[in-house]
Amino acid sequence: MVTYDDLVAQASTYIHKKTDLKRIGEAYNLAFLKHDGQFRRSGDPYITHPVEVAHIIAELHGGPNTIIAALLHDVVEDTDTTLEEIEKLFGDDVKDMVDGVTKISQISFKSEISQAENHQKMLLAMSKDIRVILIKIADRLHNMRTIEFQPHEKRIRTANETLDIYAPLAHRLGLFKIKAELEDRSLKVLNPPYFYRIQNLVSQEEKIHEKSVELMIETIKNYLTENKINKFELSGRTKSVYSIYKKMVHQQRAFEDIYDILAIRIIVDKIETCYQVLGIIHAHFVPIPKRFKDYIAVPKPNLYQSLHTTVLADNGSIFEIQIRTKEMDRIAEYGVAAHWAYKEGKTYSKEREQFEIAEKLKWYGELLKMSEDEESSDASEFVTAVKEDILSA
Repeated sequence: MVTYDDLVAQASTYIHKKTDLKRIGEAYNLAFLKHDGQFRRSGDPYITHPVEVAHIIAELHGGPNTIIAALLHDVVEDTDTTLEEIEKLFGDDVKDMVDGVTKISQISFKSEISQAENHQKMLLAMSKDIRVILIKIADRLHNMRTIEFQPHEKRIRTANETLDIYAPLAHRLGLFKIKAELEDRSLKVLNPPYFYRIQNLVSQEEKIHEKSVELMIETIKNYLTENKINKFELSGRTKSVYSIYKKMVHQQRAFEDIYDILAIRIIVDKIETCYQVLGIIHAHFVPIPKRFKDYIAVPKPNLYQSLHTTVLADNGSIFEIQIRTKEMDRIAEYGVAAHWAYKEGKTYSKEREQFEIAEKLKWYGELLKMSEDEESSDASEFVTAVKEDILSA
């Protein structure tokens, strides 16, 4: 369980101003006081939840105000705290974020008829400030981590909503690790037999190919060194359970027919080195036809960049190879947050930040435009348009 000390330690890696850290401490003290006597269904004190959410935001290098809003995101809904109090203590910016998160949390999901309206309200509230999206995604992530304590019906509803709204939003923001965790935890709730079956198959695959992965990494390392490429990092990774599930169910493919379950990531210092490494890989291993993708020249809509190729190793094993720079890897890790991660000394403007993100993320600009026409649009039409035009992969 993450503690307040863990949160401060994480935030202190990039927030150094004592005044900012003091304000975070004051927000924690207020949340602790207001949630005193409240408990989660797990039996843990309620304060553990906002601390976990704030820690996720700190891992994404959110600014002090975003961390403060994360700590206070439930006080208006669950205690006697008012927005006026928050504004007086922490300013207009924090108050607006807490208000945005509260409005989303207050949406009722009891009626199937109003589901489109609920999703419309949620998306509109999020469109006002992208930081509200991040807090809600962090909130949902921690709730999914503790979902086993919820009643069965709520678990099913929450998991479906996570796959429907939150995982696609995380994907569109480039938060790949969070997206994968949201999807895997949702599948575990909605289809436990399938989840555990794939998890076991992946585990077996990892055991079978453990030595093969180590050998492949060592071989690539030698080839790169021979070609005088000295600045690089090599690591192995396994595809998420849900992404394998999608291929097996939606594409009707057997587990054995999925080529990119095992992947090797090569991180270098410059873009030109990415292409040089690709040439070395293709010179020494047989590339699988139609499996090469250049996301450096043509980035994904969520700003993801990398070279992907799938090759046949000498022992017959198939590997996906991902080649990218450190900066590309940072964006793959933190998504859009990497572009506007809090930097001390930089003049902060919410409006400018929104504009910059809308410029970088075409889909977010489209969401802002759609939200401007909210009054004239039918809820179901709005939600369908957002899901099909913006949230679809």
